[in-house]
Amino acid sequence: MAKQISALVFLATLTVSLVAQADEKTTDKPDAKKKEVKTVEVEIRGGLKLNVPETWKQSKPSSRLRLAQFAIPKVKGDSEDGELALFNFGAGGGAKANIDRWVGQFQATEREVKVKEGMLETGRYFFVEISGIYNKPIGPPIARQTKAAPGSRMLGVILGIEDKGIYFFKMTGPDKTVAAQAAALKKSFGADAKKEKEVKLDELR
Repeated sequence: MAKQISALVFLATLTVSLVAQADEKTTDKPDAKKKEVKTVEVEIRGGLKLNVPETWKQSKPSSRLRLAQFAIPKVKGDSEDGELALFNFGAGGGAKANIDRWVGQFQATEREVKVKEGMLETGRYFFVEISGIYNKPIGPPIARQTKAAPGSRMLGVILGIEDKGIYFFKMTGPDKTVAAQAAALKKSFGADAKKEKEVKLDELR
C-alpha cells in the first residue's frame, strides 16, 4: 500500500511539473511577439517627417547634398554598420533613369534587382532592392573612387510628396544588416507592403 501511495505521489508531482513547464512556454510566446522596436519621429529638411527605429543613429550629413543620414546598427555576423542617406534631388530622368544609376553601382556578377511600386495618399513611390557586389565609394565624393564590397545590399526609395517634391532614400551596407531593415524603412514613411506591386525595370519610364 505504501508503495502504491508513493507511486501516486510521484505521478502527481510529475504531472504538476509538466503542466508548469507548458504554462511557461505558453507565457513566453506572447512576450516574444509583443517585442517591438521603438520609433522616434524625425523631420527631414524640406518638411518630410519619418518614424524611424531609435536604434538608427542620426548624424550630421557628410555632404551638403544630403538632407540627412543615419547609421544602421550591424546584425550578428556582419562586420560593419549600414548607412541611410536621404536626398531631395535627382540626377535627371524619371524613375527608371535613377534606378538604373543605383543598379549600375553593383557589379553585374551575382547582382539581383527587385523593384516594387506603391501608392500613398501623398503620392507614388518605388522601393528598390539590389544585392551583390557593391562598388562602395571611398574617400571624398569628388575623387569618385570605389572598392568592391561583396555581400552587400541596397534599399532605395523614390518617394513623391505633393508640394514637397521627390525624396530619395539610399540604404547600403552588409546584406544581412540592410535586409533586416526593409520593413522598418517602409514603415518609416508609411508604406504598406501588402499594397505594393512588383514591376519590371524595363517597364519603367
